[in-house]
Amino acid sequence: MKRDLAPARAALPVQPISADVLREKYLKEGETGEDALFRRVARALASIEDEPLRAGWEQRFLRNLEAGAIGAGRIMSAAGTGLQATLINCFVQPVGDCIQGLDEAGDPGIYEALREAAETMRRGGGVGYDFSRIRPRGAEVKTTASLASGPCSYMDVFDHSCATVESAGARRGAQMGVLRIDHPDVLEFITAKRQPGRWNNFNVSVAVTDDFIRGLEAGEDWALVHRARPGAALIAQGAAQRADGLWIYRSLPARQLWDTIMRSTYDFAEPGVLFIDKMNRDNNLRYCETIASTNPCSEQPLPPYGCCDLGPVILPRFVRHPFSVDGEARFDFEAFAGAVAVQVRALDNVLDLTYWPLEQQREEAMAKRRVGVGFTGLGNALAMLGLRYDAADGRAMAARIARSMRDAAYLASVELAREKAPFPLFDAAGYLEPGTFASRLDEPLKQAIREHGIRNSHLLSIAPTGTVSLAFADNASNGIEPPFSWTYTRKKREADGSRSEYVVEDHAWRLYRVLGGDTGQLPPFFVSALEMPAAAHLAMMETVQPYVDTAISKTVNVPADYPYEEFKGLYLAAWRAGLKGLATYRPNAIVGAVLEVRPAPGEAADAPPAPDAMRAIVESRPKGQLPAVAEKVEFWTQQGRQTLYLVVSFLPLPDGRERAIEFFMPVGQSGESQQWITSSMRLLSLAARGGFLERALADMRKVAWDRGPVRLGSFTRPDGTSVPLWHDSEVAAIAYAVQNIIARRQGEPAPPLATPAAAPLATMAAAKCLECGAHAMIRKDGCDFCTQCGHVGACG
Repeated sequence: MKRDLAPARAALPVQPISADVLREKYLKEGETGEDALFRRVARALASIEDEPLRAGWEQRFLRNLEAGAIGAGRIMSAAGTGLQATLINCFVQPVGDCIQGLDEAGDPGIYEALREAAETMRRGGGVGYDFSRIRPRGAEVKTTASLASGPCSYMDVFDHSCATVESAGARRGAQMGVLRIDHPDVLEFITAKRQPGRWNNFNVSVAVTDDFIRGLEAGEDWALVHRARPGAALIAQGAAQRADGLWIYRSLPARQLWDTIMRSTYDFAEPGVLFIDKMNRDNNLRYCETIASTNPCSEQPLPPYGCCDLGPVILPRFVRHPFSVDGEARFDFEAFAGAVAVQVRALDNVLDLTYWPLEQQREEAMAKRRVGVGFTGLGNALAMLGLRYDAADGRAMAARIARSMRDAAYLASVELAREKAPFPLFDAAGYLEPGTFASRLDEPLKQAIREHGIRNSHLLSIAPTGTVSLAFADNASNGIEPPFSWTYTRKKREADGSRSEYVVEDHAWRLYRVLGGDTGQLPPFFVSALEMPAAAHLAMMETVQPYVDTAISKTVNVPADYPYEEFKGLYLAAWRAGLKGLATYRPNAIVGAVLEVRPAPGEAADAPPAPDAMRAIVESRPKGQLPAVAEKVEFWTQQGRQTLYLVVSFLPLPDGRERAIEFFMPVGQSGESQQWITSSMRLLSLAARGGFLERALADMRKVAWDRGPVRLGSFTRPDGTSVPLWHDSEVAAIAYAVQNIIARRQGEPAPPLATPAAAPLATMAAAKCLECGAHAMIRKDGCDFCTQCGHVGACG
């Protein structure tokens, strides 16, 4: 394998974000840079080899890491550390239809599955689940002579458990919840995340069958069914058992159900859609397993206890003469194929090296030896080759790269089987049966599989690469995605409490600039995600998916004004194209705005604003009387109507404005102790004088209360309907009241519905950012991304 570190890349200074992410997430004690980390990982991977071969493979693994064939986040973080943390990014865990023990099918009961999931997340793995086996709301529970509460209620428990468990390396757990489209509780599942704060630790997807799509296109009704017997009330309402033994709980027009999914996805970015029959038809192991769920980012359809053993190859590293500056740009397929071959062996070794949270996970992995070689930086690589992501020649190059990866990986796995034996459950006839992915390989490769077997049942996966792309690929475009933006501003909270801010640049963009390109007038092959039509995103997935034996994690970005009817058409187009699923993102007022793009260094930018007297520090309260507002606040709790009085004093400014400076609430307004009122008002006054009142009030609006929601104020929907506003606590309601007082005094609109506490029940709360605390985490390129500070969170 060639080792070629392009001089242009070597000349690029390390970006602050790359240094930060490398240090914070991947470097261990005593490691000062990437070189030491690579040596640690290479040594760990080679430790699986026989002693005479170990030193040689350590060097080959090291050279491969340096060339751009890296491991997924768990491998780069934990390999060679001695921690009892898994090197596997994600798993799928079964959930049975009972509370304890095993159900009739041998799947773990709900609370046993919860225990298994908690142990998995504690060791660093994300988890996907199919909750479809759990009996619906209103079904009989004979053992307790009661009625079932349904899978959505138990997903609440899994969600809270995930929020509580701190996984290895302080990584927030990632979860995927799947429900079949014929489950009787599917409507509740589809709309659950419209409730503020519900399932913040879940991605959710509906498993859509081919029969449903055909019924949808034919305008037929669709039956919601389960094997559990409905309760008497449901039977009285018409629930009946059909010939196959399943109970029909109700039927509804397929178009009505589909429209419910599409409306939720259009407005809330979830649920995603999995084409579950396509996943099972394409599966190399359909002769011995059934797929019902995926990992949290959907690039790995997996059986119960299946795992994601992933490792992307950085595509821009294999572009020679980028942008044709010193020769014609070309992709080095020979070097790329060599890197893929070594990557297969490295990931196969991970299966023997890793710590397994559960014995069932180890047994599943040893029987099938799934791995997932992938790539990252496709969008950047195409730009460096002078090709547009959304054009036919760009897609043709992507297909060549994906096919090269497929052939190199499968050939390497055959060679590995000759050396170390095929995976134990290998059966040539079933593996190559018409319709499986492997049946579409070239005939010489299929013949080699028949003759020698193959080491790994699956070999390919295109995953999101959020933090590894930042740390090891100079912020190259993520996975199969085009770049999201050429630059953006990242805000970071430092250890001492201060905040820093710096510009983050796209790898291809900054390389083009270093090579002398004019970034003020970019050539047409620089095209970002939001500059291309949604059909172009789908076309790239359709081009690459035939060469990937599992799936692709990709977000199809559409603008806020994208027509709803065309949006619905994207999902049907994806099904017809043979894709295994689809996720979309449409920025709107509910899910949050897209990333704000700032001017890059060297581009024209506005002069910094003058210091704002509204936020300057006021050392102490000015002496004398200040203008003030006293207001009666009425709100409702579970105890009924409540009344409080608020007093807000204002400091006149030289420019005629007034700044809230002091807060007071008379005590003794109810029978309870008012210590919290006194302390809250004093702290708010300090925040006002310190210049961070807005942040303090926003934080108060996030406070939750164990006595239930509080109603204060109203909210006008886009259709003109006025609905009550609900807050998570009295504290949150009072903060909202203070914001209103200040807004009215300054002649400004009412405070925005920016937090879960102030959102109406029809909207979804964004997840909380662990970096800055803002409730602004969206899904971008398959990863959690904070639109407030630029922090990249869990990627599954």
